[in-house]
Amino acid sequence: MLLGATGTIGQNVARALVKRGHQVVSFVRPRSGVGGAFTPDDVAQLLPGAIVRVGDATDPQSLEKDGFGGERFDALVSCLASRTGAPQDAWRIDYRASADALAVAQKAGISHMTLLSAICVQKPTLEFQKAKLAFEKELIASGIDYSIVRPTAFFKSLSGQVERVRQGKPYLIFGDGMLTACKPISDADLGHYIADCVDDEHRHNKILPIGGPGNAITPKEQGEFLFEQFGQKPRFKEVPPAMLQVIAGLLSAAGRLYPPLMAKSEMARIGHYYATESMLVINPETGRYSTDLTPSTGAETLFDYYKQLVRGEVTLERGDHAVF
Repeated sequence: MLLGATGTIGQNVARALVKRGHQVVSFVRPRSGVGGAFTPDDVAQLLPGAIVRVGDATDPQSLEKDGFGGERFDALVSCLASRTGAPQDAWRIDYRASADALAVAQKAGISHMTLLSAICVQKPTLEFQKAKLAFEKELIASGIDYSIVRPTAFFKSLSGQVERVRQGKPYLIFGDGMLTACKPISDADLGHYIADCVDDEHRHNKILPIGGPGNAITPKEQGEFLFEQFGQKPRFKEVPPAMLQVIAGLLSAAGRLYPPLMAKSEMARIGHYYATESMLVINPETGRYSTDLTPSTGAETLFDYYKQLVRGEVTLERGDHAVF
C-alpha cells in the first residue's frame, strides 16, 4: 500500500516499486495533487501498472474499507506530509493520519513500513518537525520492521529563484549566503531509494538520512551557478535572517487577536529555520552539521537540474514548496 502517491516523490516511488515487480495499491483522494488537479483517472495514467483506489487517507475507516478492503498486505509505504507545515495541519497529517494508517495497516498484516520523513527532525523546533518525530517514535515502538527515510533538500525547494535570475534580478540570500548547506536529492533518486527499502533488509529497523550525489552546496553557490548558466554577472541581495524572527514575533502577537495570523507566524519561523540551519546530518560529537556524515545516493545533481530548467527541458512545479 502506498500513501501520498500523487506528490512528485510519491509518483517516483510508485513507478520504482512497479518496476521492481511489486503489486502497488495507491490510495488517493477523489481530487488529488496540487490544487486538486488530478482525478483518479489522471492518477492511473501517471502511475501505469499501479492499482488506484479512492478514499480519504485521513479517515481510518475509509482507509480500511476503501484502501485495504479486507485484503492482506506485505508493506506500507507512506509519503504523506502536511502541505504547509502549519501546526494544525502538521499534527493532523504528519502525526495523526500516519498513526491511524499504521494501525489500519497492521490489521491488514503488514510486516514492514517505509516512512518518508525529513532530515530536519534531528533538531526539532517547529511543530511539523515535532509531529513527524512523534510518529517516528510511535513507528519504532510498534513492533514491526521499519525504514525511516530522512532526505535532505529537494530540487523543487531550491529552484524558486531561477526565473528571478533569468529576468536579470538579483539572487536573494540570507546573510552572506554561506550560513547553510545541503546535499539536494532528486525526486527520482529518492523514489528509487525509498522503493529499495521495501526489499533491502539492511535498511530495515534503521533511521536513514540521505542526500544526493556530490558535495554539500550553499545558497551562494547555487546563485553563482545560475548566473553562470545565464551568462550574467553575479548579483546578490542579502537579507538578514533576523528579519524573519521579527515578522514571526509580530504575527504571533497579532494572532492572539486574529487567530489566522498564528499560522502565518509559523510560516515565518519555518523560513527562519531554513535560512539558518543546514540540511545535513548533525555530528553527535561536535553538534555541528557534517557533509561527510550525510550519505549520498543517486546520479542527478541540483546543477544538472538547473541546466535543464535553463534550457527549458523541464518545467518547475513547486506547489507547496514555495517557502521563499
